[in-house]
Amino acid sequence: MVTLTLPYRQGELEGIRAGDEVVISGVLYVGRDQVHKRLYEAIASGKPLPFDFCGNGIYYMGPSPAPEGWPIGAAGPTTSARMDPYTPCLMEHGLRLSIGKGPRSEDVRLACQRTASVYLQAYGGCGALYGRTVRKVENVAYPELGPEALIRLTVEDFPAICIIDSRGRLLGI
Repeated sequence: MVTLTLPYRQGELEGIRAGDEVVISGVLYVGRDQVHKRLYEAIASGKPLPFDFCGNGIYYMGPSPAPEGWPIGAAGPTTSARMDPYTPCLMEHGLRLSIGKGPRSEDVRLACQRTASVYLQAYGGCGALYGRTVRKVENVAYPELGPEALIRLTVEDFPAICIIDSRGRLLGI
């Protein structure tokens, strides 16, 4: 098992291998389809990004409203493939850690290999478990997107498994 504290240090992701269980604590950003599109457009037009990719990761999550006394409700992963058109560009500009569920495209696998990035999979059907790992939730950008806005989570002991490692190797291959 690998323990990863975010923000991670340069070179730290290279030690994670396909198949490794990874437990994450620290700050994790959340962005889905519309956030990825906006980040991609900001890069293409030379505009500043709302957070620094360096040392940070992005989680593809579908949040639910927080019950009383909790910072968030269920916080389960959403399908990663929807972000695939944008992910290689984001990786080329410094994003090295993404977390979601499901397979990724060959373009994303090759981008992981080229940029020493990793793709971790969160366990589907475990939204309540992931919600319990969240200690704090903050809006960062694009509030007009509602649940699709860019948010920052502080997590503790967030479990995942490495599906694509920094050498482009896939789990099981």
